[in-house]
Amino acid sequence: MIYTSQDQLKKTWRRFINEGIFEGESVRETIRDSWERCHNYNVDPIKSKPIAVYHGAELESHLHKYRKLINVSIPVMKNLLDYVGDGNFVIVLADEQGCLLEMLGDEKVKTSAIAGDFVPGMNWSEKTIGNNGVGTALFLDKPVQIFGREHYWREAHHWTCSGAPIHDPQGRLIGALVISGAYEKVHPHTLGMVVTAVKAIENQLKLEETVSLLEISNNYKNAIIESISEGLLAVDEEGKITQINSIAAHYLEHNAAEALKGSCDTILGDKNYDLKNIITCNRQITDQEVDISTDKSKKTYLVTSRPIKGNGINKGTVLLFSEIARAQKLVQRMSGARGDFTFLDLIGEDPAYIETLELARKAADSTSNVLLLGESGTGKDVFAQAIHNTGIRKKGPFVALNCGAIPRELIASELFGYVEGAFTGARRGGKMGKFELASGGTIFLDEIGEMPLELQTSLLRVLETKTITRVSGNEVIPVDVRIIAATNKDLALEVSQGKFRQDLFYRLNVFAIPMVPLRERKEDVVLFTKKILANLSIKFKKPPIQPDKTVLELFKKYSWPGNVRELQNVLERVVNVCNDTILTIDHLPAEIRSAKTRENHIPVKNYERSLIESLLEKHNRNITRVANELGIARTTLYQKIARYNL
Repeated sequence: MIYTSQDQLKKTWRRFINEGIFEGESVRETIRDSWERCHNYNVDPIKSKPIAVYHGAELESHLHKYRKLINVSIPVMKNLLDYVGDGNFVIVLADEQGCLLEMLGDEKVKTSAIAGDFVPGMNWSEKTIGNNGVGTALFLDKPVQIFGREHYWREAHHWTCSGAPIHDPQGRLIGALVISGAYEKVHPHTLGMVVTAVKAIENQLKLEETVSLLEISNNYKNAIIESISEGLLAVDEEGKITQINSIAAHYLEHNAAEALKGSCDTILGDKNYDLKNIITCNRQITDQEVDISTDKSKKTYLVTSRPIKGNGINKGTVLLFSEIARAQKLVQRMSGARGDFTFLDLIGEDPAYIETLELARKAADSTSNVLLLGESGTGKDVFAQAIHNTGIRKKGPFVALNCGAIPRELIASELFGYVEGAFTGARRGGKMGKFELASGGTIFLDEIGEMPLELQTSLLRVLETKTITRVSGNEVIPVDVRIIAATNKDLALEVSQGKFRQDLFYRLNVFAIPMVPLRERKEDVVLFTKKILANLSIKFKKPPIQPDKTVLELFKKYSWPGNVRELQNVLERVVNVCNDTILTIDHLPAEIRSAKTRENHIPVKNYERSLIESLLEKHNRNITRVANELGIARTTLYQKIARYNL
């Protein structure tokens, strides 16, 4: 309602500010409550003035904080000002504390006495200046209209204020919008116009937040797409490219922005039938090898495809693809294709062992193939890893294959891989072999003497051409691999019997390293025993176990046909059942206590003797050449020739 008797209201106001009591029913309840608040705030109804809470740089910083609200509100305020029209109004925007942020209005109004306090930075809260369109709307958090002498502050008695609170998209109070004008000029629908304007501001804030969230979401999506280590391509049901990351664009040799304007047909061209078939047929595949051709190259990629459905209808396809080389590195890392041991892990003080160790260190510094010769259990696999981890290929993969543990019919596919459909049960998309996985590093072929002759021919071809061809495939694939082979057979004898190719033997036998059996490393038996017992005590969470002298003497005399592997096995059996801290003969297995000792065993030197004999024949007894091929000094070679009576 608009009061027709401002004189009656004036009397009521005077009595309240002088005596603190109300007269009759002349004041609305909302106004009555606001006057009581102002009285309790100790607001001076005569002398109070709006307070400037922000100046200069602080004001600029504060306005910057509310820049979004200001920018959204100004167009609405201008429209509202045009609508009210007659130039007797001022429209004010305030923050949630009652600090003015923006003012629009007729210049005459701005220059009036009260309007001089309507500037950004001034505080118009109830606690500062009494009830008004700004402060009371904020306090009540609802629209309010205050007419003339309803204002507690006398300077506002000729004004009418219509204000409404503004909320952000989360419903939090962030400010107020107010129209103020001369009391006699007030429009009966002014408050409704303010409420409508506030609703427009709030709707625009919601819209801008939605746009901002969509932009942020899109940025997140793009960041995720770009962080994927594979190429990503998304295609809709019509074949139009909807997403492509920089890796995929690089693979396809296209600009990502340009690709988004095109279709699969234009980007992939006529050559990539297999890839387009995956897309058009909505096939779900995982890590299938697919050739992708561009104007400059043709490469093989591992492709994963997932159809996108909506309401049961195909809406497109997402493809991930990575280069084979990258996939190889990932497979190598995830499958543990690495060597764990280095020369620091190899222990021993026996002179013959030290000589073998030095020879292995020289092999590590070389890029030539290595052949480890020795009985089972002498640590050929550990030496192979140490050589790899010390050489120039140490950052590459270390892939091991036991040729004697794979059925004859499967060795080829294990070594060289196979293409899709190579045989019944073959993996879809084919499979990489050990040579491809080892590319850039080392492949350790254990028990090479067990390799079938027909596979030896294929292995020789790999050594000569540095390429492989998968089983049932036609593509020649380059590989960069160092071979370390090992055997417990006398390969020279195998060659003479036609069981091993002589040319392959010479190819592998570039750096031959004879392994010393444990029975010939008398003092090292003690060293190994103590170290293994210490490790096993930790493994099985038992107190440290020490061997007594009788055990050590027996171990030094025992022949150890299984070498270090047998010693490890015996001690593990003992530690599992031993409840004492001293290991005695009584703790040992019966077969160890009753076995023949070293004195009854004839040491086996056949490997080294046969090797030297074959090299002497190969080089027509040229000592220098034989010593160089063995990687030992000529004097050492003379000693071995004398020892073996060659």
